[in-house]
Amino acid sequence: MTTNINPFIVSGRIPTQYFCDRQEEAGNLIKHLTNQENVVLMSQRRMGKSKLVEFCFNKPQIQQDYITMTVDILHTTSFREFIQVFGAVVFDAVATKSEKMMKLFTATMRSLSASFGYDPVQNTPTFDIRLGDITMPEYTLKEIFQYIEKTEKRCLIVIDEFQQVTKYPEKNAEALLRSYIQNLANANFVFAGSQRRLMEEMFFSEKRPFFMNARSITLFPIKLSIYQEFAQRLFQENGRAIDAEAIQVVYDTFLGVTLYLQRIMKDAFNSTPQGETCDISTVKNLIDDYIQECDPRLREQLAFVTEAQKELLYAINEESQPVKSITSSSFVKRHRLKSPSAAQAASKKLLEYDLLTRKEGCYSIADPLMALWLKSRRF
Repeated sequence: MTTNINPFIVSGRIPTQYFCDRQEEAGNLIKHLTNQENVVLMSQRRMGKSKLVEFCFNKPQIQQDYITMTVDILHTTSFREFIQVFGAVVFDAVATKSEKMMKLFTATMRSLSASFGYDPVQNTPTFDIRLGDITMPEYTLKEIFQYIEKTEKRCLIVIDEFQQVTKYPEKNAEALLRSYIQNLANANFVFAGSQRRLMEEMFFSEKRPFFMNARSITLFPIKLSIYQEFAQRLFQENGRAIDAEAIQVVYDTFLGVTLYLQRIMKDAFNSTPQGETCDISTVKNLIDDYIQECDPRLREQLAFVTEAQKELLYAINEESQPVKSITSSSFVKRHRLKSPSAAQAASKKLLEYDLLTRKEGCYSIADPLMALWLKSRRF
């Protein structure tokens, strides 16, 4: 039986024929990594960094010659937790692939010997690292890098949301990572991050350990004309059609953020019977449905935001364009904020929470979906 596949993929691996553009960025990423260079990959969230890396790592020239792994540290809050996640990923990506590499892992990771067990069903060793097992963080990290140096193929390692290390209570995390990474001869790294201000400080400030340590690639929204051609082609190949104006409505509504484009196009494709055309009214209804679907999650995001921070968030969202000065008397009075200093203090936290973004000195809501939801709630 033939299964009809919705070509607008929002999770899992994206086959080449369903991957939209990014040819230049993919080519540069592969070129730099195979040239044994590190890369800093920046964009706002949901723009497709992870999918771009997956797309590149699935290329035959990468799969044949390299070991690839992705370490997502967004949820980590300490250097020990970073090491816990990093060690588990290295174990899964390398040690489990052969008996030789498993033995080498157990021999190298002496500081974590208590974390090793045995699975009698699979007849294999297991690795169950807990935070409490990491009693010598610097030494354990050194062992992980020593193991990477001994792998049979060169490693390509993505550390996703790398700016998170700046928030650890251990102030030497950046310097320690830099000291080990710069001496590795058998691996290269992609430092991916969605908080551009922090990432730029980390890699382009002379005072920081990672200064000029990597090539830079920034993902911007895919051009509207390219995405329109891509979406219309996929509709057409499946006996459907979609108006170019409908695609533009979605693109403009979500400011070209890839994940949201794909999600609404996926719903639009599913809502359009073969032989029919998806129009503007259909995508507008789908956008409204999606905002309503995300209501619980968006509410939860604001659950831990203070009243003063919410007031500033709502005030910025009420403006028709990014706000240049959140401490100006006109802005403070217009939105009845407590004071310029209170607005300044609130902005620092909102930037830290990634609810606000600052670009070229102007503030705006970081997530266009959040901005739409706030407008729909009329706070």
